[in-house]
Parts: sequence; C-alpha cells; structure tokens
Amino acid sequence: MRRIVCRRFGPVTGLELVEEPEPAPGPDQVLVEVQACGVSFVDGLIVRGEYQIRPELPFSPGSIVAGRVAAAGSAVRHLRAGDRVAGMSFLCGTYATHTVVAASAVRPLPDGVSAEIAATAVESYATMLYALTHRTSLGAGEWVLVLGAGGGIGLAAVDLARSLGARVVAAASSPAKREAARAAGADAVLDATGTDLKAAVREITGGGADVVVDPVGGDRAEAALRALRRFGRYLVIGFAGGIPALPLNQVLLHNRTVLGVDWGSWSALEPAANGVLIEDLLGRIARGELRPPEPARYDLAGASRALEEIASRRAVGKLALIP
Repeated sequence: MRRIVCRRFGPVTGLELVEEPEPAPGPDQVLVEVQACGVSFVDGLIVRGEYQIRPELPFSPGSIVAGRVAAAGSAVRHLRAGDRVAGMSFLCGTYATHTVVAASAVRPLPDGVSAEIAATAVESYATMLYALTHRTSLGAGEWVLVLGAGGGIGLAAVDLARSLGARVVAAASSPAKREAARAAGADAVLDATGTDLKAAVREITGGGADVVVDPVGGDRAEAALRALRRFGRYLVIGFAGGIPALPLNQVLLHNRTVLGVDWGSWSALEPAANGVLIEDLLGRIARGELRPPEPARYDLAGASRALEEIASRRAVGKLALIP
C-alpha cells in the first residue's frame, strides 16, 4: 500500500509518500481499499500542529474515506469484503490506498453515489446536517446567511438549506465562488469583502436573516451577527479567517442565540447517533434531495498541493485524493 505520512508538525510541504505492507483489521475493524478521501481545512491544521488535538507522530492525515471493504475483522457481521462503504476514521489515516477503520464508523454506500462525492460530502454535509437539524431547526421560508459560501462547508450549507425550504444569501470572496454558491441554490449572492454586509442582508431579507452559518469568523463575523433579525441564531462552525470577538450586547439586546457546532466531537461521543445521521445524509444524496458538486481531484502525490489550495482559500468547493 501507499500512504501520505506526516513525521513532524509543520508546513504541509513536509508530507511524504511512502510504500508499506497493508495493515490487518482488528476484530471490530475493516480494511478499506480507498477509492477517494476528502481533503479538508482541518487536515491542514492537524499537519501544522495547529488543531486542538494532536495525533501521535508519525501519522497519515485525512478523516473521511469511501471505497470497498478489502477485509473484515472476525467480529464484524454487517459488512463483508467487496461492500461499498463511506465513513470516517476520526482525525487521521485516510490519505492512503488502504486504511483500517472501526466497522461502526462506516456505512454502506448507496447505489448511484460515487466514492468521490461521498468522500467529499460526508464531512461538510454531515456538519451542516448536524447544525441545521440538531443544533437548531431550520424552518421552511427562513432566511439563512452563509459566509464562506464558495468553500466546502459553505456550499453544503447552501444546498442543505435549499433542500429544507429555506432561502439563502451567500457571501463569498470571488466571482467563481459566488457563481458556485448560486449554482448550489443561493437566492442572492454578495461580495464578502466589498459589501456592507449588515445593510445588504437586511435589504434582501426584509429585516434580517434568521440564521447565520459562519465557518469563517474573522472581521466579517460582527457584521453577520448584526445582520440577524430579532431571535436570530448564529451558528459558529469554524475560524478560517481567525477567531472573532463578538459584541455580546448584540446577542442580549435582540434575544439572539450563538450556537457552537462541532460535529466531529459529537460524532465521537455519539457514534450510534452519528451513524444514523450519516445514513440519512447518504440517503438524501442518493434520492437527489442534495446535490453535492463534483470535487477537484488530486492523486496521493498531490496531497500537499491540495492542502495548500485550501489553506490559501483559492479552492472552490471540495477536493478529493484519488489513490
């Protein structure tokens, strides 16, 4: 097998491609022949040692995988060799041609859903499905402001909100990203860097957004908070643009709610519930209710380049490694 190895925390250019014997699954594990694995912003943070959790060195980055079961452990009953599956390995391990994961962490991949789509949709779409159905309940007809709408999380937020009957204002930093957000179903798009966000959102929505989806943070967060109407909900997804300081008086004075969304930690604490969520997500994709875009594809040797594209915020949509 071949895999990408991080031997020390630092720049993603330090990643190595190595060849090793295939691992054997334990009793409750499966060995997955990787057909695609997702590349995420978090992967880069982990490689650089900037994430809140540090895996033991050396390790292979990547947490989302799709492929076929090559071998199943002795205690595994619901999966067998040849089954198409998708799931997660929790923080690392999927940048490889083969990876061992807990059998409970993968689910059968429905017919009609490609490995590339599954590997790049699970993380971003599961995050947003968790956000919009577990952390809050998005109602039909509500207005959602999505920041970073041209990235993986942002496009998932636009698509899922659309599928739930909500209306979307998408804010993104480039024409290509705004066009991607519009194609995903946004009702209106805004230049995230050259617009009075509060004024524009209030005008489009007739008074303010009901929900803000913010995977960016940084200097646009306060304007997004102020763009909420009374009783609005602000979903904190991540900090690609830096950790903001929000004026909490704006939360109190308008009865707004700020909600943290960490699908990763919830999925580790509630694996059974997460399995149900992943099955729900894959079913929605298979039925055409959700329309994840085709990802940009890289081979394993291109892992560093893919991570740099995401870190520099040049990437539009999702990226996949195809071993």
